[in-house]
Amino acid sequence: MSEHAATTLSSGRRAVKAVIPAAGLATRFLPATKAVPKELLPVVDRPVLQYIVEEAAAAGISDVLLITGRGKTSMVDHFDRQPYLEARLEEKGDKERLAAVRKPSQLADIYTCRQHEPLGLGHAVGCGEAHVGDEPFAVLLGDEFVDLAEPLLPAMLEIQARTGGIVLSFMEVAPEETKRYGIASVADPEPEVADIGEVVRVTGLVEKPAPEEAPSNLAVLGRYVLPGTIFDAIKRTKPGSGGEIQLTDAMALLLEEGTPVHGIVYRGTRYDTGMPLGYLQAVVQIASQREDVGPAFTSWLRDFVKESPVGKTT
Repeated sequence: MSEHAATTLSSGRRAVKAVIPAAGLATRFLPATKAVPKELLPVVDRPVLQYIVEEAAAAGISDVLLITGRGKTSMVDHFDRQPYLEARLEEKGDKERLAAVRKPSQLADIYTCRQHEPLGLGHAVGCGEAHVGDEPFAVLLGDEFVDLAEPLLPAMLEIQARTGGIVLSFMEVAPEETKRYGIASVADPEPEVADIGEVVRVTGLVEKPAPEEAPSNLAVLGRYVLPGTIFDAIKRTKPGSGGEIQLTDAMALLLEEGTPVHGIVYRGTRYDTGMPLGYLQAVVQIASQREDVGPAFTSWLRDFVKESPVGKTT
């Protein structure tokens, strides 16, 4: 592979489709997720999945494909109309709740595809090939989202449109946390994309390295913008740990073959609902910011922490 092949940028179409892998069993949240998909757990009064679709819609993505699994049809139902419920709210004159109930169906066109076996993130993304085709598209993992006031996707979409390659999102982590994430080795970006934000050129990806072996402290977040060529790379990717096909391995394959890979370092507010602690933190943070419940909730929370045996100081 020549240096020229590795760094040449080419403008292309801007992605307008997104894939949300949401077929997992969410064992960390059992028994709650035995009957309720983790993606529908509420953060105050909206499910996690709605925050994610809102994030995509705010970035101009109008077509969303949910990769689902057995027992997860209720995710699709959430984005459908409910004529009976809407009629009752309209009769009561409850315009605020009526608008809230209708909003999910107005965000984007929602499609679904079934992942029949949990064979890894790469396999889940590969299930979207028939729907996406050869177009660039975004991948949004189903257990994290960002504050809409501090958007991430618009910059990623712009970088991908200019380069035609892969775009990742990163956050800085403490050295001892590198073993929990995919970590990137990076270099300075080309001038053509340096104006977009805190952009880096990715030269390598390592999955969960020990702190002493990590090439940087930049951890991959659950947002990707990918070219359509990723589907062929996924087909050529051999199963890794646990017999799963990893998206990181497929992206590394394209990187080796000359596809430009860039990343943007995100310094806004990210909510990680993938584990119970992160989920509870997201609920508290967002509830505290709400005009309707925030003041009373934060006042109660201060008193609770003060009086709680855990929160008491001696």
